[in-house]
Amino acid sequence: MARAVGITERGGPEVLAVVDRDVREPGEGEVRVAVRAAAVNPTDVGLRELGTPDLPPPWVPGMDAAGTVESVGPGVRRLRVGDEVMAVVSPRRPEGGAQSELLVVPEASVVPIPEGASLPQAATLPMNGLTALLGLELLGLRPGDVLAVTGGAGLLASYVIPLAKRAELVVVADAKPEDEELVRGFGADHVVPRGDGFVQAVREHAPDGADGLYDTALLHERVFGAIRDGGGMVVVRGWRPERTERGITVHRVMVGEALTRTDWLERLRELASSGRLRLRVAGEYPPERAAEAHRLMEAGGLRGRAVITF
Repeated sequence: MARAVGITERGGPEVLAVVDRDVREPGEGEVRVAVRAAAVNPTDVGLRELGTPDLPPPWVPGMDAAGTVESVGPGVRRLRVGDEVMAVVSPRRPEGGAQSELLVVPEASVVPIPEGASLPQAATLPMNGLTALLGLELLGLRPGDVLAVTGGAGLLASYVIPLAKRAELVVVADAKPEDEELVRGFGADHVVPRGDGFVQAVREHAPDGADGLYDTALLHERVFGAIRDGGGMVVVRGWRPERTERGITVHRVMVGEALTRTDWLERLRELASSGRLRLRVAGEYPPERAAEAHRLMEAGGLRGRAVITF
């Protein structure tokens, strides 16, 4: 038996509880991880509010975790019992998500934690890092192209910006005045004010509009004006506009398509080990206080992720 955060029914943070669950042995090509830290992300709030119609509650949230390999199944070659690892998983599978003391996951979705990182820090990287990489791949920008980023101080943007710079893009990101130096530290070439003047500010640096825009702040059609004719926009959380304008293409990131991209996970680990990706923990909470972590997430303005610790 293992303790886990459980969503007992659809609703607010009050529906979260600690539940006991059976966790099976790992099968072919799988590992079982003794989880020590699991990040709380906006997708967990969505699961809590909407549930999973095809599965009965309690639902176990969480897409990324860090801990120690507890056992391995047949065919596992890269990992050994005792390795400190980070893992990514879908919480909408029958076995549930990452916020559990024991987690069975494909070996392809598991890599060692970054050098010098704590387990809570490592737990903030896999899902958001994969989201950043997938969105940039969907945009298909070339060296020298201009990428605009909304929500520049947030965790996802803090991975998008340095990854974009490694791809030799010119990055224009927004920030509040107090976050300007933080966002410059991520690697942004130009930092512009958040708010209604964003579109105009981007066009001051890219008169024809940015070639692509990564909308981590969920501003949607309000920032179409910052994008050039025929450009692209990456959105998260599944938004699909009724229409676009000027030939702009909207790309929806579905990170579930990238959960077994071991090569990407290894790249993220290497970049975090070198300090090029910053791993930020906003707070640590035992599973009994998961509701507090959700309230923190819903309040907005986080400069990192809340982490459930076991």
